[in-house]
Amino acid sequence: MKKTLLFVTVCLMALAIANCDKDSTATGTSGDGGITPAGYVDLGLESGTKWNSVNETNPNDNYGFYTFDEAIAKFDSALPTKAQWKELISDCQWTYDNTKKGYKVVGSNNKSIFLPAAGYRRCANDGGGVENVGTYCLYWSSTPHDSVPSHSWDFYSYAGEMGTGYCNWCGGLSVRLVQK
Repeated sequence: MKKTLLFVTVCLMALAIANCDKDSTATGTSGDGGITPAGYVDLGLESGTKWNSVNETNPNDNYGFYTFDEAIAKFDSALPTKAQWKELISDCQWTYDNTKKGYKVVGSNNKSIFLPAAGYRRCANDGGGVENVGTYCLYWSSTPHDSVPSHSWDFYSYAGEMGTGYCNWCGGLSVRLVQK
């Protein structure tokens, strides 16, 4: 009995310590914490789009990046569109956190998500190196570029600028999923 009680106490303490290191910004302020059961946060956007509270991580890449083909094959319609990224940019407050190296994104309902500045991976034919970790946000959208073959629109943020740009499908970018 004492061993079982000790085990349960140790487990609860370990769980409490593990939770201290998590970003509490995604929990919001409502009774349900602002997160749906799947980990999506309602930021009060007009479109009704909910944003996942964490990035997806590619187990085949040391930095967790996905090429466009990998992202589309695995996540398809759960990747945000160019329009969804534009809405997130224009309808939320963005604050760069120098300690965590990324952006706290706060919706009109005061719920928030955090987008790490994870950098990106160059295409293999351009050396395949990882660059700008901690300073550059680069995330895939599901929207292919309309006039540049083998490129898709993306979200970028670097040195105080943010917007949508486009990237070659062979590059490795971060992935953040959405749901309606």
